[in-house]
Amino acid sequence: MTGQTVVSSGRTRQRLIDTAIELFKHHSVAGTSLQMISDELGLTKSAIYHHFRTRDELLSAVMEPIITEVIALVDAAEARPGARARAEHLIAGYAALAAAHRELIPLLTGDPGVVALLRVRTDWGDVVARQMAVFADLEPGLGGQVKAALVMSGIASAAGVDYGDVDEAALRDQLAAAGRRALGLRTPASRS
Repeated sequence: MTGQTVVSSGRTRQRLIDTAIELFKHHSVAGTSLQMISDELGLTKSAIYHHFRTRDELLSAVMEPIITEVIALVDAAEARPGARARAEHLIAGYAALAAAHRELIPLLTGDPGVVALLRVRTDWGDVVARQMAVFADLEPGLGGQVKAALVMSGIASAAGVDYGDVDEAALRDQLAAAGRRALGLRTPASRS
């Protein structure tokens, strides 16, 4: 393969991912077929199959960068001493991640196609379970688990709301503050 062909192939792959994201947002993962993606891009299905054999492979490519960030967040949180310090680190990081990817996070946390993929990709499902455990560790039993689920889904859902021209930092701060309140964490003192 020539250098030009590799660049062209990489661009096509990225166009497929970008188009898939747009179609996933409008039709859900389950409601988006590879045929729809090929029609949108004016490519043959065989051109898509060159990059992704299944919709799940394409979905994995969409999710991979986000999951990598979540793994790093959870690893760093779990290394902190104490349940509150772990939860605080994770809430700040998850709010930042959700604000930075505000159009993608709601899709990747609520779509049945993603839930199905997490069952198959047990390594990814495990990191979500670890994230839940960090938050649930603040309160024993079902109450802690419910709060953890509420915070994770609430932040993801709230990140996707159109707040007009609210910037990423303001959204991040408000998502983190709401998550802290739900978990019963104190707001960190201002460093100004």
